[in-house]
Amino acid sequence: MNSKKEQKLHQEITFAGNIQEYLREFVYGGIDGAVTTFAVVAGAVGANLDPAIIIILGFANLLADGFSMSVGAYLSSKSDQENYNKHKAVEYWEVDNLPQKERQEIEDIYKDKGFEGELLQQVVDVITADKDRWVDEMMKDELNMMEETKSPFKIGLATLISFIVVGFIPLMIYVYDYFRDTNFDVFLWTSVFTGLAFAVVGWMKSYVNQTNVFKSVGETLGLGFLAALVAYYVGDFLEGLINFS
Repeated sequence: MNSKKEQKLHQEITFAGNIQEYLREFVYGGIDGAVTTFAVVAGAVGANLDPAIIIILGFANLLADGFSMSVGAYLSSKSDQENYNKHKAVEYWEVDNLPQKERQEIEDIYKDKGFEGELLQQVVDVITADKDRWVDEMMKDELNMMEETKSPFKIGLATLISFIVVGFIPLMIYVYDYFRDTNFDVFLWTSVFTGLAFAVVGWMKSYVNQTNVFKSVGETLGLGFLAALVAYYVGDFLEGLINFS
């Protein structure tokens, strides 16, 4: 019985750890989803497009941009890992074929850190006694490269999910109004709910980046609504230009 409880607790802790590990991707995917979708909605409203057209444009943007961004995040992470592994293979070759040169580089690195004399030689001996540790030191201190331990697939997936979930919020009221035929100001309520989404995601961004909450929320709100404002007036200008023509 205890074993089952411990297993369940371990699964819950692992799940929570995975969420926290990919929180950064979720936050920035959500910001991009909300900003781009709200900008599409605002531009369409500025152009006085029919609500059905707004929904179509919004969902087209949501799915296409979400997929594009997630693929970009996946490929970027995969490329970083491949680049790291390529340089690591080179370091292994140098340790095997140029050990004296590589040992001197370790000695120079730790000499620059303030080690000297017998202590310096002891540190170098300990590091070079293990090939894996030796290569790890060269990667970190010579090439300034750190291994990315997160899965590229999970990075892309977290980005896609957050983009679609948060990016759907600017469309939510339009979808509801389309099926219920309400009498309230749809764009006003869309702006309110999108603003709340920006605030929540901005708060999460402050947690990820360890920055001031109010500053992070303010930046996210400001940038989101600035993008929407630009899109709205571009839509309004183009609608007037087309009608004039």
